[in-house]
Amino acid sequence: MQSVVDFLNSIIWSPVLIYTCLGAGLFYSIVTRFVQVRQFKEMTRLLFSGKSSAKGISSFQALAVSLSGRVGTGNIAGVAAAIGFGGPGAVFWMWVVAFLGAATAYTESTLAQIYKEEDNGEFRGGPAYYIEKAMGQKWYAWIFAIATIFACGVLLPGVQSNSIGNAIETAFGSGDMIETAIGTYSVAKIITGTLISILLGFIIFGGVKRIASFTQVVVPFMALAISSWLS
Repeated sequence: MQSVVDFLNSIIWSPVLIYTCLGAGLFYSIVTRFVQVRQFKEMTRLLFSGKSSAKGISSFQALAVSLSGRVGTGNIAGVAAAIGFGGPGAVFWMWVVAFLGAATAYTESTLAQIYKEEDNGEFRGGPAYYIEKAMGQKWYAWIFAIATIFACGVLLPGVQSNSIGNAIETAFGSGDMIETAIGTYSVAKIITGTLISILLGFIIFGGVKRIASFTQVVVPFMALAISSWLS
């Protein structure tokens, strides 16, 4: 299994990924005439307008929901690893990718708005929707949706909860070790994972409005904490 993971890792995390991200960002920046710069003032105005509807969420809540999927342990460990392997120059390339990637993110968000649908009084959309409707590739939309559910529902929470569990172990100790069907884990990690799962389920199954209400409170503190650590 480890050899399979290493093989896939060597393909996915290769220079091809970097060139693809940079190329896509540059392409969309040129096509949109650098919308990330042109519409910066308008973005700020809309962000603080606070407008929302009964079927949707406010602009700030939308930003908070978006940031909640981007701000995490990767912003700490990822940046530290990049600087450790590539030196201070890695920071410059992270800025370049972030600048050009803003146009890619804008394009993705715009397509999600164009091809969204109303379902039970709430709007639903995203890549799976516009892949099916704009590209006409329903099979690819299904693959994307299943892969996203697995990645965001299993892999990413697992990484985040493991990082939180490591922090709990460092602060309070690991406690006894317990044998499980998937390996040996400390009591601290098991309790931490259980509590996180319960809280996550309570938030997610409350729908987008509950997610937005939670993230608009928590995300600003997450961003401030990470900014303070990085500085």
